Amino acid sequence: MDKLPVDRTEAERILLGTDELTVLATSEQTGGAIFAVEIRMPPGGGPPVLHGHAPGEVYRVLAGEFSFYVGDGDGGAVRRVVAGPGDVVPLAGNTPHTIRNEGTTDAVAFMVHSPGGPMEAFSRAAAALAADAGGRPSMDDVLELAQRHGIELLGPYAEVTAAP
Repeated sequence: MDKLPVDRTEAERILLGTDELTVLATSEQTGGAIFAVEIRMPPGGGPPVLHGHAPGEVYRVLAGEFSFYVGDGDGGAVRRVVAGPGDVVPLAGNTPHTIRNEGTTDAVAFMVHSPGGPMEAFSRAAAALAADAGGRPSMDDVLELAQRHGIELLGPYAEVTAAP
């Protein structure tokens, strides 16, 4: 049995571009149920395009502010939802979305993917691809990696509406 509670100072860290994931629970540890991480995103961080994937995800913001861009699923409007400390943002699987730090300080959230395996595998493969390419993987490699892991890259968001 792994040491409980998780010692964050000894936890594995995964770099995805400028974003850092601190691994709190792997899919192996949870029988495939979840992949739980703390994400630290510097200003300007986050995936730049809308994307979708089968696993659902939940964020609980711990510090800073995240801007979530969430599509309606019909290729139409995209809502911008700003979440700060204490806010919880659940995203069902296959929801078009992206998340950005548009603030001036690091943003931190506890994040869970369920089921855990697909997103954990993608995160580890993306970090390895970036490391192998000196931090600058080719777009073809990124597209192939996303497709291999069941992530659909939907492109930039065009029209954004504020959340109600």
